[in-house]
Amino acid sequence: MQIHYKFSDSDIDKLLKENFVILYDTREQQNSHILAYFDSKKIPYKRKKIDEGDYTAIITKRYDMGIYRDLYFPVAIERKNSVDELAGNLSEKTDTHDDIRLIRELQRAKSKGVKLYMVVEDKDAMEHIKAGKYRSQYRPTAFYGRVRSIQTQYLYGMEFINKIDAGNTIYGILKYSVRNFLKELDADISPEVESC
Repeated sequence: MQIHYKFSDSDIDKLLKENFVILYDTREQQNSHILAYFDSKKIPYKRKKIDEGDYTAIITKRYDMGIYRDLYFPVAIERKNSVDELAGNLSEKTDTHDDIRLIRELQRAKSKGVKLYMVVEDKDAMEHIKAGKYRSQYRPTAFYGRVRSIQTQYLYGMEFINKIDAGNTIYGILKYSVRNFLKELDADISPEVESC
């Protein structure tokens, strides 16, 4: 039997306050500043392998509200710690596979219907790209064009921020994405059938 449930605004507020958990990928590195922000705001998080992006969020099961298993949402954040990292991932060099890997990840997320956002920890990133202020052989016009291209082809949003704002930005994108999914939820939230 499938159970479909429509959550009220107060139910959604309660779930976001008490059952919202951020997941970060096991491969995510140099994120102590983000985890420190989560700790300071008492935002629960877990380290787990994520197929798309570096961060996503869940609502944990809540029997009293008819949620019999953790709810996963098709939203993720791909984080880049600098323009240099982004340039390296999108480099035209033929001796690296980063370009192929990143584009394939973006294509896979899109094909799965995942709303993917990118956060780059450099608030002046576009100015740095246009001026060629990054470590890469990538030409500024080609790099700029590639960034704009992936924005329009694969991403629901791309933010250039100060490193200190990364935790807050990730939290905000995920919280409000999950909130919107819960408002529109028409999914089976019944217990998973256990196999014999």
